[in-house]
Amino acid sequence: MIDRLEAIARRFHQIEQEMARPEVASDHAQLTKLAREQRTLREIVEAYDAYRRARQEMESAREMLKHEKEADMQEYLRSEERRAAAQVAELEEKLKVLLLPKDPNDDKDVVVEIQGAEGGDEAALFAADLFRMYTKWAEKKGWKVEVVDSSPTGMGGFDKIVFEVHGHGAYSQLKYEGGVHRVQRVPKTEAQGRIHTSAATVAVMPEADPVEVEIKPEDLEIKTSTSTGPGGQSVNTTYSAIRMTHKPTGLVVSMQDEKSQLQNREKALRVLRARLYDLKLAEQQAAIGAQRRGMVGSGNRSEKIRTYNFKENRVTDHRINLTLHKLDRVMAGDLDELVSALVNAERAAQLNGGAPSPN
Repeated sequence: MIDRLEAIARRFHQIEQEMARPEVASDHAQLTKLAREQRTLREIVEAYDAYRRARQEMESAREMLKHEKEADMQEYLRSEERRAAAQVAELEEKLKVLLLPKDPNDDKDVVVEIQGAEGGDEAALFAADLFRMYTKWAEKKGWKVEVVDSSPTGMGGFDKIVFEVHGHGAYSQLKYEGGVHRVQRVPKTEAQGRIHTSAATVAVMPEADPVEVEIKPEDLEIKTSTSTGPGGQSVNTTYSAIRMTHKPTGLVVSMQDEKSQLQNREKALRVLRARLYDLKLAEQQAAIGAQRRGMVGSGNRSEKIRTYNFKENRVTDHRINLTLHKLDRVMAGDLDELVSALVNAERAAQLNGGAPSPN
């Protein structure tokens, strides 16, 4: 472990030197890539520095204790040795976790797609509730949310909404949200007060860099039209809406969120690139015969991951059998406890050899 930590520390300092070079500082793409790698290594390097200091203090106390004659000083040195030894043990465990294989997409921005599934109008309303939940969580985390496409219903719900989340660690947290989210509550339209069960699906895709997914112009079929509102009525007279079809895969992206055709085209390309990258990841996972996150779910939209019971103020994550009686807080964007439990479950599985490496 020490050899690996030393190599990481050397690489961290090498990155610092590279970033200070004028030719790198003027190259935005290279600078961004190095800064991302540096962020990934920083916590490991800082923990390793603390580990070395604690180990030095422990060994120093032991050495001094060998030559100390006074009883009071001996007791003091023993307490210092115990304190430093406890810190060393704690940091060793922390470093083991930090050295676990990392998901190479963890530091990427995210494209999230929420769709109402079974339940009609109630499913669409729940899709809107999930969107607000993620928006509030993003605000707490300091992430930026940008809607790129939506299909609103007349009742305030969404048949579908697609949005980007930009910010440090966005994918590392949001990746656990992919799957079927089930809701149990009395719909606003229910006169008898009966509880209905509905569902919405969430897909979470890391944004892909252009170099990771090449899209050839000849593989695209692009159609333009005027933007339409909820009901199909035209909301402007310019041909700004984009419908982009990727001919080799049949994937279709529609975009009309912006007034400019060029902006809608750029957004459509980002979403298409993320979907193609998601397909690429799925193929890689299938090739090795195991899902990368076998312990906490694959993020597949066919997999029920969570139930929201409004009457009991209860949320249950079925992947780790965790139930919290604080649904009101979760819907207000307080997702940290749920996601932290999922992160810890995945780490425990990796430490025990029960989950495949993300690499």
